[in-house]
Amino acid sequence: MRKTTVGLVCVCLSVLLISVHAAAGPVLDRILEKGELVVGTSGQQPPMTVRAKSGEIIGLDIDIARAVAQGMGIDVKFVTLPFAELLPNLEAGKVDMVISGMTITPNRNRNVAFVGPYYVSGKGILALEKRYAELQDANGLNAPEVVVATLENSTSQKFAETLMPKAKLALSPSYDGAVDLLLNSKADVMVADLPFCAFAAYRHQEKGLSAGKSPLTFEPLGIAMPEDALLINWVQNFLNTLQGTGQLKKLHKKWLDGGSWIEQVP
Repeated sequence: MRKTTVGLVCVCLSVLLISVHAAAGPVLDRILEKGELVVGTSGQQPPMTVRAKSGEIIGLDIDIARAVAQGMGIDVKFVTLPFAELLPNLEAGKVDMVISGMTITPNRNRNVAFVGPYYVSGKGILALEKRYAELQDANGLNAPEVVVATLENSTSQKFAETLMPKAKLALSPSYDGAVDLLLNSKADVMVADLPFCAFAAYRHQEKGLSAGKSPLTFEPLGIAMPEDALLINWVQNFLNTLQGTGQLKKLHKKWLDGGSWIEQVP
């Protein structure tokens, strides 16, 4: 039944897309003519985007991107890049859109458009259990002897720089790299999006990782888009339809409430 409903949503929006194809903007027109939507993602931010043991990219962001492409009646191609390189590749026209657990910020929004939010997240902290109690909030982290691991060029880095100016930062190009710093005692705590903190704590529970349960910030996640008014409008309407029909809520439940997908991740 769920697949049937999603299919009906995509069919309805595909009809709408066909009706405006003749007046499509430059980016949307190029995507439709090519018959392929190229989506940039890090593939290293579970449960949003992650590479499974099979080599396939999976996650909440990936399911949303696949649904968008299905609604357009075209194929989807995922290009995995370090998080810091996603927006430069979008601005250079090397990908058609970016969906990778990316927070909508005023600074980013000056250079690219955003559709969403499709989920509201927040910052969380991850630490070994023996250190977790004393490092539960930003005040406990703001000390010269504390090393904070974060994802490079992310809102986590900005959060740490702003609220923990006395702490030392250990920047990593990937979430996995930041977790390794934590597990190898090269960092005391990691700041990351709350869903990832929960996933990492579950995945490494035998190593004593603990994660906070309440968000420290307000982080609306969006799809980064090029400057094409019709493409932006179509994707926003598509996202509104997914939300209005309850399909987006079901995807949230699938990826954010645990599940068998965790066993697919190496």
